[in-house]
Amino acid sequence: MSPDASLEIQWFAYALADNGLMTDDDATQLWMSLNQTPDLAEFAEAVIDTLAGSMSLEEQDQFVEQIQQLVDYACTQAQISSINSYEDLPGFSDLATVSDEEVRQRMIMLLSGLRRLGCSDLHISAGSPPFVRRLRNVERIDSYVLTAQDAERLNFALLPEDRRTQLREQQDLNLALEIGNDRFRVCLMEQKSGYSGSYRLIADHVSQLEELGFLPKDVVYIKRLLDYHNGLVLVTGPIGSGKSTTLAAMINIINDKRTDHIISVEDPIEIMQLSKNCQVSQREIGKHTASYRTALKAALREDPDIIVIGEMHDLETIENAITASETGHLVIGTLHTGNASNTLNRLLDVFPPSQQPQIRAMTAGSMRGVICQKLVADGFGGLTLIYEIMLNSMAVANIISEGKTFRLESTMVTSNKNGMCTFDQCLLEKFSLGLITRDAALAEMHDPTIIAQLNSLWAQREAKKK
Repeated sequence: MSPDASLEIQWFAYALADNGLMTDDDATQLWMSLNQTPDLAEFAEAVIDTLAGSMSLEEQDQFVEQIQQLVDYACTQAQISSINSYEDLPGFSDLATVSDEEVRQRMIMLLSGLRRLGCSDLHISAGSPPFVRRLRNVERIDSYVLTAQDAERLNFALLPEDRRTQLREQQDLNLALEIGNDRFRVCLMEQKSGYSGSYRLIADHVSQLEELGFLPKDVVYIKRLLDYHNGLVLVTGPIGSGKSTTLAAMINIINDKRTDHIISVEDPIEIMQLSKNCQVSQREIGKHTASYRTALKAALREDPDIIVIGEMHDLETIENAITASETGHLVIGTLHTGNASNTLNRLLDVFPPSQQPQIRAMTAGSMRGVICQKLVADGFGGLTLIYEIMLNSMAVANIISEGKTFRLESTMVTSNKNGMCTFDQCLLEKFSLGLITRDAALAEMHDPTIIAQLNSLWAQREAKKK
């Protein structure tokens, strides 16, 4: 589209091309053929006149409705394109006086605008001003304190009627919302002041591991974990550390390099995976299956090669995952743990003492590796991913079977050349590559030996500057 056209018309032309209705060149020619510089409504009318001539009356009505949707999309996208700060976001103080449709449009604008501003989460809560999380920091986007009615209207605005009923009956709800090409993981609940909602902005594409912050030398070992045809691979870390994104990247690698059946169970489905070389079946808790444990039991009868479990949080799910990993399936799951040692403790401690010797032996034989990750400040105004990788060697298998997980970190340190690394070693490597500052790295380090190596490397750099 010609750059002389308004932003709304440029977005409208993009939407026409994206929906296969008119090429960008044809839209530009039509726009230029109009005698005066048309506004969006006039241009949309010209598009209808051009394309709807040979349609039946019923088809014309449907086409006009489609064009109106594209006009609405273009107007919204043009407004979003002009958002450069929190001040440009839609306001909240007049919510009591606007229509439900206006509230819905404001939520769309708000979520899309926050993605443009680099925020990761939006929180809408009764009795509190709305706030976001940006680079892990909580930031207020408005000083207005939302009433119970305001919070309910905002949090219900994007929900279909069946989901509204479900939220009122169950008092909490997890789901994924799709707005245009954007997806959001939404958690809604009722609390003492009214309704509260948290909206996680999901990445708009499946990233490569290198894009997420994994170093190329470590990606080699992670990809080797995905070559196994059985065993257990765990991706762990605290909430908000990017586990789901890493999991999606790993599924994508398998999807490209193998020809297998992947069954993924998620709560909710965040990043959509298309079947490429693999057949990918994604199931959502509450929508396609009742729970992780029932989905995992069913999966074993559905001829999978790889089973992906979005969260392993109860004894039955963990037990079934370990069993599946021993019976010819590659099982990839996530846990909310802080490091590799805690991961093994969490995995084993859910079992009663009488079962633990057997489970330790099973885990020692089936465990392929653990990737534990977290996001930290890089000292340059952003975040960087740090991680540790544990691979199952003979030494690690002995540690698991004997229950001596306190020896795991030292084993990982000495196995660095074999693909393992600790958080501190990852920090040192990232500092050596200029991906994190000395102060930011030191704030996360604990190993005195590696701290000494970092300070020595920093001193050498400072000496070269003189």
